[in-house]
Amino acid sequence: MNLLFHLGKYFILIKRVFRKPEKYSIYRRQLLIEINSLGIGSLGIVSIISVFMGAVITIQSSFNFTSAWIPIYAVGLATRQGIILEFAPTIISLILAGKVGSNIASEIGTMRVTEQIDALEVMGINPAGYLIMPKIIASMIINPFLITISMFLGIFGGWLFGIITGVVSSYEYIYGIQYQFRPFSVYYALIKTIVFAFIITSVSAYHGYYTNGGALEVGRSSTKAVVYSNILILVFNFLLTQLLMA
Repeated sequence: MNLLFHLGKYFILIKRVFRKPEKYSIYRRQLLIEINSLGIGSLGIVSIISVFMGAVITIQSSFNFTSAWIPIYAVGLATRQGIILEFAPTIISLILAGKVGSNIASEIGTMRVTEQIDALEVMGINPAGYLIMPKIIASMIINPFLITISMFLGIFGGWLFGIITGVVSSYEYIYGIQYQFRPFSVYYALIKTIVFAFIITSVSAYHGYYTNGGALEVGRSSTKAVVYSNILILVFNFLLTQLLMA
């Protein structure tokens, strides 16, 4: 029953979020602010993780492909498939859930406990739409770009460290990442990314919006936002994989 109660509150909030805006110009300005905050601000950590993630996959693949029947270019193939299909869209989204999700929950939760949301309601502004909708749209716009950059840097990191460590030659690696490439793999990853972006922002905003109490409850809401976002990302990762790849 508690699950159904929260599901009901969540969908009621989402309905309020996508209500017709009072003034479109304010929402457009807020959208640009959120794109910079949620997307550009996460580029550094996404880049670092992607490069070393690609390096680790390349090195591990080279040490595991010990059979003489497995060609060396399979290292590049394995890195490409691992990065594009799973590591970039899913692992980076889990990391963004921790960074972006906790920030959203704590920001909105602080506004709730300090009665700033109540003040917006008194002014005749829809606080759910003004605070949450730009975050959702901004995340769904910018996250696919972050994941695309992550894919490139992951594959580049695999190539760079593969050459530095001597586990694979440049020619074999590049041949492997080109071997039987299917563009649908990228589309599949970006579809997952958009769904994950909606989950991260909406679930985190929900926990922040319904925070009650003081600073301690804001921290708890932030923790819940990260935990539930990660769980839902993993669940929808499985569902989308079954739907799109089966």
